[in-house]
Amino acid sequence: MSDDRVVMTVRDGIAEVRLNRPDKLNAVDEAQFHAIAATIDDLAGRTDVRCVVLSGEGRAFCGGVDLQSLAGLPGLNDLAERTHGEANLFQHVCWGWRQLPMPVIAVVHGYAFGAGCQIMLGADIRILAPDAEVSMMEIRWGIVPDMAGFALARGLVRDDLLRELIFTGRRVKADEALAIGLATHLSADPLGQAMELATRIAASSPDAVRAAKRLCNLPWETADAAVLLAEAREQQTLMRSDNHREALRAAAEGRAPRYRD
Repeated sequence: MSDDRVVMTVRDGIAEVRLNRPDKLNAVDEAQFHAIAATIDDLAGRTDVRCVVLSGEGRAFCGGVDLQSLAGLPGLNDLAERTHGEANLFQHVCWGWRQLPMPVIAVVHGYAFGAGCQIMLGADIRILAPDAEVSMMEIRWGIVPDMAGFALARGLVRDDLLRELIFTGRRVKADEALAIGLATHLSADPLGQAMELATRIAASSPDAVRAAKRLCNLPWETADAAVLLAEAREQQTLMRSDNHREALRAAAEGRAPRYRD
């Protein structure tokens, strides 16, 4: 799949998705909002993709929203309208990554500011280059993070630190991002590490990986009893699956399992 604003290639169960507006530091304009949303919607229905690696072309992951290009955009008239399930279009380009059935790994270099930071937070795993800087800097423009930033950052960053980051809009360097929970790993070769990790994930049972993501996505306020029941139901289904039986056969035969999508 290729678009002016987003490029996606799929090989060996891994979808490489790249934001593709390098001349503007991948700042999100109207066309790119729709291209990202279309890419997420495409991935949501695919069974041949076991992991997604999301990155940005050029000098930055994503410099934020192209505010000038969004002036007069119809969707801004009623942000409370739910156009994409629980979200509006702008939230969907961030929240949608978290809701995909397969894991998403974000590869971040340069800047991940504003919308870029929130897109990054939508990933399950975030690998940052040492030069990366992130910021939810909406306060500078007299607004708040509204692309699922609050929902995605909860549980990643300590509550008081999250408040400070949002109230000030300050820029956070990669080492601090790792320390406070915005990043999962730092790497001198973030794309290489992401592809290595994606390859490991793609080699696992897709049934089990998707079940694990569903369990990880349970809301924080879910009662313990409900979490325990959800675990049991997922496990019961997995233990009856062909891929579980293949894992057992492969272990007994001393070979790598051959899982089916």
